[in-house]
Amino acid sequence: MQGDQQLDWLTERDDIENVFACICDLNGTLRGKRVNVDQTAKILEGSVRMPLSLAGMDIWGEDIEVSALVFETGDADGVCQHTGRGILPINWTSRPTALIPLWLYQEDGTPFTGDPRHALSAITKRYQALGYTPVVATELEFYLVDPSETIPQPPLSPVTGKRLDSDGALSLDELEHFDAFLNDVYAACQAQGIPADSAISENGAGQFEINMLHCNDALRAADDAVLFKRLVRGIARKHGFAATFMAKPYGMRAGSGFHVHFSLLDKDGNNVFDNGADQGSGLMLNAVAGLLETMQENTLAFAPHENSFRRLLPGTHAPSSVAWGYENRTVAVRIPGGHHKARRIEHRVAGADANPYLVLASVLGGALLGIEQGWTPPEPVSGDAYSLAKELPHLPLDWASAIQAFKSGPYIQSIYSQRLQRMLVDCKRQEQMRFNRQVTEFEYHSYLETV
Repeated sequence: MQGDQQLDWLTERDDIENVFACICDLNGTLRGKRVNVDQTAKILEGSVRMPLSLAGMDIWGEDIEVSALVFETGDADGVCQHTGRGILPINWTSRPTALIPLWLYQEDGTPFTGDPRHALSAITKRYQALGYTPVVATELEFYLVDPSETIPQPPLSPVTGKRLDSDGALSLDELEHFDAFLNDVYAACQAQGIPADSAISENGAGQFEINMLHCNDALRAADDAVLFKRLVRGIARKHGFAATFMAKPYGMRAGSGFHVHFSLLDKDGNNVFDNGADQGSGLMLNAVAGLLETMQENTLAFAPHENSFRRLLPGTHAPSSVAWGYENRTVAVRIPGGHHKARRIEHRVAGADANPYLVLASVLGGALLGIEQGWTPPEPVSGDAYSLAKELPHLPLDWASAIQAFKSGPYIQSIYSQRLQRMLVDCKRQEQMRFNRQVTEFEYHSYLETV
């Protein structure tokens, strides 16, 4: 909808009194203002201003102590422009409200390159210059948990009243027990234009996966994922649950991933990954090579938190090595089977806790470098990639290594601006320092009167 149409729609919704004007930060968190509905026209016109540093705050919403955006520039404001997504209804709050997605620009009207949405936009424009359009579909996993517990516990079934205690992969019973929640999720997705497709009960107790239909607009696909995560958390609260997209909320249960499927269309709408056979085109192999070559230094985008690395362990249904293969779910980059006309790449590294804009920028950016440079991948892996861990290059083993790899990687500045690179490194180092200062209950239990 154009601006006038959006305002007309809002006028018809006389039950909406307030709107949220928000940007997405590097952690994938929406931050912004709640304003009276009368200010909506000003929001759409770009009259809202917010600090540029807002895009780089840490996970607790605190300024980065070493940030040049805060202290060297006096914490200057940026201009918040409407992304064009529309005014999105929210019905899980105590009263109906709405959300307007924005992104940050400099005072002179140029994009603020520390905004993660602009990072992805820059990559899509490079594809357009080559005559290609990425077609993207995402898969997001999450857990419903009992909000009354400090440490996550599976929720109580709305049907039996009993706590879930088993890993019901593809369980129809779990889907039926939580159908009221899922129905509201799908209704909210429809209201916000999010193309939610199939839902399944995943490997963990209270774990679900909802897939999105493929989209030939990578920015919109990332928007959908960001909005979907907020929507799921809000509706879960409405139903008496909490929803978490933590990569590994339970040490002994399955982690939650964020898988990305993509292909490329040429100007005539042809899938350039399709060569009429199972192996895929040479261009697809170039893209695979780019993903593998840039994967280690991009891991911070796929695993941005301390908890993220609990998921990336061998044998946990999440990749730990830099490898690819055909119809193989033990590798990081999988080429799914099926009809050759739908030939695509599945990237399986990211956790559900990652920022969708950065995930897609890293995936599409890495693939783009492989295409531009004409790189060739190593031989595909057949069978269990976990058993070959000693022979294959591995992902960074911990958060600190991933931060350093993103800081010093030779290809990062071919994908991201120097500003965003520094902002993300500074943010993650500040978060890591705070985690390092925390002594856990398990440490006390293990060491207090033992060593």
